[in-house]
Amino acid sequence: MAPTAKSPTPHAVVVGGGIGGLTAAVALHRSGWRVTVLERAASLEPVGSGISLAPNAQRALDVLGLGDDVRALAAWSGTGGLRAQDGRWLARTSSTAAARAFGGSLVLLHRSTLVDLLVGALPADCLRTGAAARLTDPGGAGRTAVVSTADGDIEADLVVGADGIDSAVRTALFPAHPGARYTGFTAWRVIVPAPERPFEPHETWGRGGLWGTQPLKDGRVYAYGTARVPEGGRAPDDEKAELMRRFAHWHHPIPEILAAARPEDVLRNDVRHLITPLPVYHRGRVALLGDAAHAMAPTLGQGGNQAIEDAVVLAHHAAPRGHLPAALAAYSADRVPRTTAIVRRAARTARLNHLRHPALIAVRDTLIRAASRLGPNLIMKGFASIADWRPPQAPYAAGTNTPTGTGTGAGTQDRPATRR
Repeated sequence: MAPTAKSPTPHAVVVGGGIGGLTAAVALHRSGWRVTVLERAASLEPVGSGISLAPNAQRALDVLGLGDDVRALAAWSGTGGLRAQDGRWLARTSSTAAARAFGGSLVLLHRSTLVDLLVGALPADCLRTGAAARLTDPGGAGRTAVVSTADGDIEADLVVGADGIDSAVRTALFPAHPGARYTGFTAWRVIVPAPERPFEPHETWGRGGLWGTQPLKDGRVYAYGTARVPEGGRAPDDEKAELMRRFAHWHHPIPEILAAARPEDVLRNDVRHLITPLPVYHRGRVALLGDAAHAMAPTLGQGGNQAIEDAVVLAHHAAPRGHLPAALAAYSADRVPRTTAIVRRAARTARLNHLRHPALIAVRDTLIRAASRLGPNLIMKGFASIADWRPPQAPYAAGTNTPTGTGTGAGTQDRPATRR
């Protein structure tokens, strides 16, 4: 009897080559899928500057064999914390205490560094840049999904919509959803050389906005500022001048950071979020992840972290030749409660750190200082309930494409959490 021909390897198409899409591609590739990543931009130049990876995302990257590479980039040592606009410390902690509370260190790195790590874990022929894509058929139990590109249609056993906050894939699946809404504040970001005078890493909550100054492993500094302003605004001259007007009178090292910034290096973006949650993150043979599924305010530092979690959980459930409808339903059941809770908590935190009324600011700062004096764990407890997430049992061994187990994932470690 002639041997039975092997069925072709199932094909997953990832629409979007950002951090969530690339992580999904790596995770699916390692679990046995043939993967194609379609990125509309001509090159993978990450939008934004820095990204903070908390222990929850690092554990997800452990599943892909990349967690230790990220941990090696940790730059924070010593003390740091939360400050008032005039420089007074509202709450202080140390990198050691934070690692103890969160189950690991917080690692700030340039987005391009993380993109390079992820691309390096993919086959060279799976990534197509300059490839705008449109979902024309989400597929179903009896048919493949179809993604259209300028070079023709691509049939896929699984499509991953990782095309960002204005996701066309999401719109195709949920046309009645209202989409992203303005949070009420805009954000500026910049990376500059470290100032000569030493400083402790900090986030400063002022009137109607905040500022953060954080070190990178390469000796530079990632800084960011936010302010409550009308949507769509731009500086009359340049964005560095706007930052100078808003923040140059704040405490050290903020004036030095601004002095070192070049106008062309300052990024400004209005911050939007999906405050109306999706009912599920899948339809047909399509799964959404990252900002396409649950864009959130950056006030908890969890946007990219949650996209990384999504990717690993999706690959955990979606075995290449498994029952895809059940797999995608399990993925939604795992991810919707947790990410919805974090989106809402991020929005509440944004309102808190963008207060404008002096009396409300005074009350807020007094409560933070009081909680800090009672014990740093009170300040860090909320974020610890996010950072202690652990991925479901991996269906494949690190460094291989060999399945090693099934696990359930649903309702085990991926529980709803709250604060940064």
